[in-house]
Amino acid sequence: MKRVLCILETGFEEIELVTPVDLLRRAGVEVVMASLSCATVTGKSGIQIRSNCRLGVLNENDFDALLLPGGPAVMELRKSSPVLEVIRDFHQAKKWIAAICAAPLLLKDAGVIDGRKYTAHFSTAKELPESSGERLEKDRCLLTSRGAGTALEFGLALVEILEGKAVAEEISAAVMA
Repeated sequence: MKRVLCILETGFEEIELVTPVDLLRRAGVEVVMASLSCATVTGKSGIQIRSNCRLGVLNENDFDALLLPGGPAVMELRKSSPVLEVIRDFHQAKKWIAAICAAPLLLKDAGVIDGRKYTAHFSTAKELPESSGERLEKDRCLLTSRGAGTALEFGLALVEILEGKAVAEEISAAVMA
């Protein structure tokens, strides 16, 4: 079974978390949601999600991919050395990193986005001037998407990466995407 580590913190964008996690779980992928500070994390719109554990107790080698939702939480996560180190570790191991909305800022801070094709939310344009503005970008082991409106496409792309095109198409048909 494939495993995905998802990092969330207070202020995450709910659609960008729940949509990909739901699609991955429908595909039989285990998703472990880890937070920095507390078991229950509140999203941008006030929806509370219970994390599975704290980030520091996990072994990144046990995961196949990293999922980074966006939202205001990204600004707090940017200050976290452990988060940036996890991103660098996944990058070094050539494991997939999926970042949506403002989360590519974390990739910038971790130093893993240079020379890569990527997209991000328009609000990040000053810091990420090379963003393509496309709905979705795949470049080597990096998957990026521009925001909540692309979360379904982003989630299905991650399912395809991890479980193959047939599984992604089956789930797409089931949810009438």
